[in-house]
Amino acid sequence: MKVGKSGFVACICFLLMYGSCLGRFVVEKNSLRVTSPDNLKDVYECAIGNFGVPQYGGTLTGAVLYPKSNQKACQSFDSSLKSKPAGGLPLFVLLDRGECYFTLKAWNAQNAGAAAILVADDRQEPLITMDMPEEENAHADYLQNITIPSALISMSLGNSIKKALNKGDMVNIKLDWTEALPHPDERVEYEFWTNSNDECGAKCDSQINFVKEFKGAAQILEKKGYTQFTPRYITWYCPEAFTLSKQCKSQCINHGRYCAPDPEQDFSKGYDGKDVVVQNLRQACFYKVANETGKPWLWWDYVTDFSIRCPMKDKKYTKECADEVIKSLGVDLKKIDECVGNTEANVDNSVLKAEQEAQIGKGSRGDVTILPTLVINSRQYRGKLAKQAVLKAICSGFEETTEPAVCLSDEIQTNECLDNNGGCWMDKTANITACRDTFRGKVCECPTVQGVKFVGDGYKHCEASGELRCEVNNGGCWKSTQLGRTYSACIDDHTKGCKCPPGFKGDGVKSCEDVDECKDKTACQCPSCKCKNTWGSYECTCSGNLLYMREHDTCISKDGKSEVSWGFVWVIILGLAVAGAAGYAFYTYRVRTYMDSEIRAIMAQYMPLDNQAEIEVHGTRGNV
Repeated sequence: MKVGKSGFVACICFLLMYGSCLGRFVVEKNSLRVTSPDNLKDVYECAIGNFGVPQYGGTLTGAVLYPKSNQKACQSFDSSLKSKPAGGLPLFVLLDRGECYFTLKAWNAQNAGAAAILVADDRQEPLITMDMPEEENAHADYLQNITIPSALISMSLGNSIKKALNKGDMVNIKLDWTEALPHPDERVEYEFWTNSNDECGAKCDSQINFVKEFKGAAQILEKKGYTQFTPRYITWYCPEAFTLSKQCKSQCINHGRYCAPDPEQDFSKGYDGKDVVVQNLRQACFYKVANETGKPWLWWDYVTDFSIRCPMKDKKYTKECADEVIKSLGVDLKKIDECVGNTEANVDNSVLKAEQEAQIGKGSRGDVTILPTLVINSRQYRGKLAKQAVLKAICSGFEETTEPAVCLSDEIQTNECLDNNGGCWMDKTANITACRDTFRGKVCECPTVQGVKFVGDGYKHCEASGELRCEVNNGGCWKSTQLGRTYSACIDDHTKGCKCPPGFKGDGVKSCEDVDECKDKTACQCPSCKCKNTWGSYECTCSGNLLYMREHDTCISKDGKSEVSWGFVWVIILGLAVAGAAGYAFYTYRVRTYMDSEIRAIMAQYMPLDNQAEIEVHGTRGNV
């Protein structure tokens, strides 16, 4: 009896690595917060649907509606659901599981005005992932046009929401994807699990179109070091008992070690699964060689050009066609052939072996069982495989304030700083703001401007600090100019703070008022002084023929007749001169006396003096 492909798969299932058809599949989730009514207020888990556009990095708040009819949404709604009261909020439609595909429910609800769908499970079980239909049922045109997010909720939560709605309560829900993907640092690491097969229907078409559309953005992110991308390829292995079967030989290479399904699902015509495995291996080797030369982004060019120049339908899905594409991109063909190796040999291929090991989930990632699949920061992406949706998910993987400019474009997110400056501090005069737009929303953070760091809480207060702070908006301090004179409360040698300059008083920030030295009697107070206040200072003149000395706050005479006599000055000068002369004379006498004693001591060593000889004679006598 001839065994067809379906029978063969049913018997041996093309086991995943390590001998199990059932991989450890991880359901990716986001949070659901019920904000009303009070008795339901709490945070719940929900499973992200693998279609539509989840709002990665963002949130969506809406009012829930449970339709009175067509509650499984397997048919189109007769009228728009948007006309139903929702308090002005976006409309979340609650639907029941069963009878038709999840994608059809979403499509019908979207056409009726829903902003999101919540599918209530019909059994008590752990949450599952709502996926696209299988390949044979995935040809509907609407699948790639679903743009609303979807979430599967537990049966118990679904019943509680229905009960509240039946009582007339308004149920408001906030769907939150801000933590759906990790965002640890300034670089996002992501993998794209794909294959080179272009005859597997809607899923193959969608991944080829995605590669073409996303290529430009992916290459920019990779070249500038914002991301680290790795292409991946799923393969299976044939159980040892079947390695010599016709089916294994046609679907596998390296004696059943690496296998792929038949592209046309017919063993009797067209290309075989092993042809797909070889081209997958060639694409993986192309990436390996390009990455070793520092140009990993060329993979996107190769896969795009191969899909255009070497399609299965034109019978060009061959090594010869692939080699022409490789040559056109300037990558070493010899190294790629060495990487591919002998696909007929009974040996392991290091590249495909590594791919099989990578399929097995580690940590919280889970096994890769859905094709195509994106893994972003070790978390599997769920949703529509489209440029904007994927770019938004990748952008949500950056640490806040480190995302590249492409993530802050209007197509990806809204700039919250444009609305009332995001509620952050702002100096309108200098056009400096603490509001910083990020992918997840704004943050209020004191900025650094022209090398000057501002410090503060970012909401109500920021002030310049450091040595150059006065260069930027005068450090936020008071400054004014009158009659050609400029005064500032900013001091460069202070790291922060404002202080009114001499001649002024105030807080130094908003105002500094002139001090009236004349009125306050803090200057120009000598008997002959006449005081006149000026802005920031004062003028002091002396009566008669006197000259004002500001440092002593006194008046002196210009001709010797004054309040302070020049004779008195000369007496002081003469006194100082006499003291100096006396000091000099005393110093000279002491030096001369000292020198005489030194000279006498030296001469005594060579020419004994009379009194010294006499002393020596007397000394001799005393010893007899």
